[in-house]
Amino acid sequence: MSSNALAVRNEFGAQHTTHALVETASTAVAAQAKAMVEARYIMAMQRPRDWDQVRQTLLRECRRPSFAHNKSAYYRKPIGQGVEGLGIRFVEVALRCMTNVLVETTMIFEDETKEVHRVSVTDLESNLTYPLDVRVSKTVERSKPMDDGSFISVRKNSYGKNVYTVPANDDDLLNKRAALISKAIRTLGLRIIPGDMQDEAEDIIKSVRMDEAARDPDAERKKIADAFAGIGVKAADLVAYLGHQLDSCSPHELVDLRGIYGAIKDGEATWKTVMENKAEQAGGGAGDGQKPEGAKPMPVCSDEEFQKKSPEWRKLILDKKKTPSELITMIETKTKLSEDQKTAIDSWSHEND
Repeated sequence: MSSNALAVRNEFGAQHTTHALVETASTAVAAQAKAMVEARYIMAMQRPRDWDQVRQTLLRECRRPSFAHNKSAYYRKPIGQGVEGLGIRFVEVALRCMTNVLVETTMIFEDETKEVHRVSVTDLESNLTYPLDVRVSKTVERSKPMDDGSFISVRKNSYGKNVYTVPANDDDLLNKRAALISKAIRTLGLRIIPGDMQDEAEDIIKSVRMDEAARDPDAERKKIADAFAGIGVKAADLVAYLGHQLDSCSPHELVDLRGIYGAIKDGEATWKTVMENKAEQAGGGAGDGQKPEGAKPMPVCSDEEFQKKSPEWRKLILDKKKTPSELITMIETKTKLSEDQKTAIDSWSHEND
């Protein structure tokens, strides 16, 4: 008989031995994880959400001026005529109001050059899970190499100056990781939150911002100018974007500027891309629908031309010299891309995931 056997039983010619369970750290962690998952689902069954209460609580939050004006509650990306969307702060509040939603982040791979995190959002009541893998590179771009003169790679920016890719320090990596995971949570969270609630919340947030701008435009203008100054955008830059002085801003323009500020602050855009998109829209046609005198229509990129240029453009993405949005902006200064072509460019950034 084994020395660690607790009991031996003979039945129908067979011998059954019960051994003592040797607990290890891995079995303890597995048991704890199992217990936590079971507890979450049990609580979800015992306390199901009330959708009417969720809607009332969420819309009440959206009516609060301090929330509606939060840069991460609602943003406006400078792409084409503008792409608007609900931000991470809205998603966080919405998931909290919904209850019974589990957000998990787990590192599934790491080497010297990158980390891969799996982000998942689960509705515990419907047992519906949306996962997304997030790749975080351990490099950043700087205007100069490391103190010892070393760098990973170098490229020329649009101003002809060198931009160096160097290893990210702990703070850089923490910021990149947090930003990318937040974007993933926002993307997945919006798939869980009912679309009609999103539409109502969006209308309320824009209405609150518009009312604030209309009630006291001078105060709102100063707040926005100060906010842009905090990210290095001067009042003169805002004047160049608007085409007129700040003191003649309409409430709609103030709301537009606040949305752009949110996009820049959250890393969705840069002031450079804002001005490039503004120039592109101005070159594409005047506000009254008439083309400026002497302006040529923007040529459309054909499928043949796209296939011919794809290897060169794809290399810029894979070598981390351009992000998809930066590459699209660069290309569309000369030729107009279709939505399918833009989607293809975006897919190149995920090939190394």
